[in-house]
Amino acid sequence: MVSIEDVYHTAELAKIEITEEQAEKFRKEFETILDYFNILDEVEEDVEPTFHVLPLTNVFREDEPGECLKQEEALSNAKHKEEGYFKGPRVVE
Repeated sequence: MVSIEDVYHTAELAKIEITEEQAEKFRKEFETILDYFNILDEVEEDVEPTFHVLPLTNVFREDEPGECLKQEEALSNAKHKEEGYFKGPRVVE
């Protein structure tokens, strides 16, 4: 199914050099991987895809205003602050 030439071609595409022993080892491993794909091909395809294991509907809570921190409280643990604001690293030089 997988030839040694296929293995060397794959190695060339990956820009790696392999020995003859490695090529034979990879050939066997590639065949094993392709055998697993053949097993997957046998799975029935008439199953409807699921996005969640449990049926979920609107899991988000309502957005309700609440208590806010005062500016001093918000900045109390900030390592870098300046003139009442958080100070971050410069992004554009």
